[in-house]
Parts: sequence; C-alpha cells; structure tokens
Amino acid sequence: MIEIPILRWGKPYESLEKHEIVHFETGETLAKLHQATGGMVQMDKRHAQRARDVLRQFSIDQLIEMMAKAGDLYLNATLPMGTGTQSPAEFCRLQSASTGLPEHMAAFNMKKNHFVLHHMREILEALTRGLPFDVLTKGYGKEDRGVMLSYQAHSPVLGMVLPSNSPGVHTLWLPVIPLQIGLVMKPGSQEPFTPYRMAEAFFAAGVPREAISIYPGAHDVGTAVTEACGRTMVFGGQQMVEKYSGNPRVQVHGPGFSKILLGDDVVDDWEKYIDLMADSVFLNGGRGCINCSGIWASRHTAEIAEALARKLGPIEPLPMTNPKASLAAFTSKGVAAGVSAQIDEGCQEGGVTEVTAKYRNGPRLVEHERCDYLRPTIVHCASPDPALVKAEYMFPFTTVVECPQDKMISAIGPTLVCTVLTNDAKWKQKLLDATNIDRLNLGEVKTLALNWLQPHEGNIIDFLFRSRAFQTEAPPAH
Repeated sequence: MIEIPILRWGKPYESLEKHEIVHFETGETLAKLHQATGGMVQMDKRHAQRARDVLRQFSIDQLIEMMAKAGDLYLNATLPMGTGTQSPAEFCRLQSASTGLPEHMAAFNMKKNHFVLHHMREILEALTRGLPFDVLTKGYGKEDRGVMLSYQAHSPVLGMVLPSNSPGVHTLWLPVIPLQIGLVMKPGSQEPFTPYRMAEAFFAAGVPREAISIYPGAHDVGTAVTEACGRTMVFGGQQMVEKYSGNPRVQVHGPGFSKILLGDDVVDDWEKYIDLMADSVFLNGGRGCINCSGIWASRHTAEIAEALARKLGPIEPLPMTNPKASLAAFTSKGVAAGVSAQIDEGCQEGGVTEVTAKYRNGPRLVEHERCDYLRPTIVHCASPDPALVKAEYMFPFTTVVECPQDKMISAIGPTLVCTVLTNDAKWKQKLLDATNIDRLNLGEVKTLALNWLQPHEGNIIDFLFRSRAFQTEAPPAH
C-alpha cells in the first residue's frame, strides 16, 4: 500500500491526518492520502509568482516539447507515486478500484490525455488564434500585420478543484503549464492518481517542481484554492454553478445537459441516427457532461425511445476487469438508490413513461454489498414540461422529448453540447445565434466527439489572460 503526501510547490509534505482510499468492492485500503488544510493553501500562496517565474525560464516552445515527452512517460513509464512507484497497468487498476470506472475505460482516458499532450502545439495555436507565443511570455509583441499587442496573465497560477467521477476532465488543464502558468490542484478524494501521475511525468520531462502544488483534503481546501488563486476551475453540480455564477475569477464546469435535436426535415428518417444517439448516451459509462441527457424531436419520439430502450435496456453490469464492462459503479452506498427513486418519482408525472423496464433483466437498481449499479434508462416525455426533462445523472440516462421545432431552442435551456440533425438553413442560423448553447455540432456528430483544436467549455486563453492597450515610444529617426 502506498502513501501519497501533499505536494507543496513540488516538495512532498506529510501530515498527521490521512484519508484512506479503499477498493469499492472489497474494502481493501489502496492508498493513504495525506490531508492538507485550507490554512496551508493560504500560507503557500506567497510562492505563487515563483511558479510562473520558473516556467518563464523556458520558452513556450520548449515547454511544448516537454509536454510531448511527459505524454509518453504518463502513458508508458513506471513513475513515482507517493512512497512507491506505479506502472500504467497499476494506475488503471487503482483508478478503477477507487472510482468504479472499468479498467479499459481508464486506459482509454490515458490515451486521450496522451493525445492532447502530443498535439499541444496545434491546440495552443488554435486556442490563441495564431498569436505569437512570445507575446504571452513577454507580455507584449507584434502580430503578423505589425500591430502591437499586449497580453497580461490574470494570475501566476491556475487553481483546480477536481472531481473523482471522470478522468477525462484532466484534458482541460493540460495546456496550463506550457502557457507558463503554475498549477494549484485540489484532487478528488477518490481519484488523486491522475494529477499525481501527470505531475511526476511533467517533472521527469523537465518541468520545474516549483511550478506545481497538489493539496488533497476536505471541502475547506477547495474553498481556499478558489480564494488564493486569481483564476480557478471548479467542478460540481448545479449548486456549485449557482454559487460562483457571475464570479469572473472562477470557471465552473457543472452539469452539461447535452442534447441531440432532430429537425422536422429529417425526423422521419430517425432510424438512421439511432447508433449516433445510443453512443452519445452510453459511451464512457454515461458519466460525462458531454453525454447526451436529452433527445428532442417534434414527432416519432415514442418510436425513438422504444428503439433506444431496445438497444440499451438489456445491458448488464460486468466486473471492472472485464474488457466488455460498460457500466461504471456507484461507489458510495445509497447514491444510486436515491437517483433511482428520483427517476421513479419523476415517472409519476403525466406524459412521462420509462421505456427500458420491459427490456432489462431485473430492476434498474443493482445492489451489491459495498457498491451499486444503475442499468441504462430511457424515459419518454410527451412535452418539455416534466421535471425529468431537466435531469442529468451519472449513468446512461436520457429523456426523449416531444416538442415543436420552433419551440426547441428556448425550451432546451442551458446546453453544453448540442448536436443538431437538420438541413434547414434558417433553423441552423437560429441555432448559431442561440446563446444558451455552448458547443454546437451541425450534422452527424456524437455529443462526445471533441475536436481538441477547439475549447471544450470556454477558451482557457481568454480565462487566463487579458488583452490590453499598449504603446512604446517610437525610436528616434536616424
């Protein structure tokens, strides 16, 4: 069993208080995670500027090269992990055993992080819209047309309050180090393994240790991170979104409420899109904010729901080591039961019908001694009014909603990813103008299909830097 210390600007620090990370099925202790305090975060913030300074000893081009090397190490090498070491296979086993994610999904997420690190140059060129990198390093410079530009970092470090549910979220902070901004991370209590492994890969690739802090701990540590850092990303539910609404220093990644809309001109051919819809709902265990939680059409909705239920309803939970395992476990007892009860209550409303029950072998809720599972659930809603239309859960769940096309944009509400199937040019323009849609996919694109050359949710460059007016005295004429 390993012990994982706090990382205070690259230096391991042991605390008396430790949190045990246990195997969700057996109860075996997998690791002991040393616990930081909010006061420790506040004390250490005096060294935040040093994190940026040590990174600016290297050019952004040099840091990009380090990222590629770090990606290979992260994916393939045995790296330090606390008081021990960890191979890639051990990393996947630990991550699966602590979060309930099947091992092959953990391995897939490793490849996703590796891809981002290896394509960091293209990603940064796209996110900066071709801005010369040295402008971000020096704070000023000229673009290709000779226009003087100035960009100022809002903060020498980015704070991260990370979740435990989906390892894929770590792709969001990978561009930070090559942008010469330090990292202050509060990892999820059950999934510290990705931040620590990534940090060790960075260090082995040449990134200065003083650029990164990792503070495991209770909720007060997360609060301290948001207070100590000029810019922070946090992950959480709708309550977290509301807490930080309007706070420019905090970027919240909450529920996605991602959707697929079928236009009136294509909905009669809905059968062509069943695989796209099913994959958007189901892949990655249905855990992500970019999984589809609502499918909207003006007609054929009962038939669409029936077809999805027939396809997904029979899927059973399998052991985490099984390469065909596709459902993630709920590792905290009672959570899955509560979700299932909410769905049952929602199905009591008029015009709401759960369609999957007749296709599955047993109840929705599958209970074990230390963990639970929820089988895929498809609910048909005859209008946008029922409460379940606004629901999102961490398993393959979606509502199929009947709604006139001209009412859809206003009725769908906030939507992180919206895939729209239509050839209607006028409706496409309205969708392009819709401010409640963050990421718009026009055509046959799964909601989970990310283009890494575009921001997932907000451009990190705009969040970390501000452009400002800047002039220098003209040199004297000769």
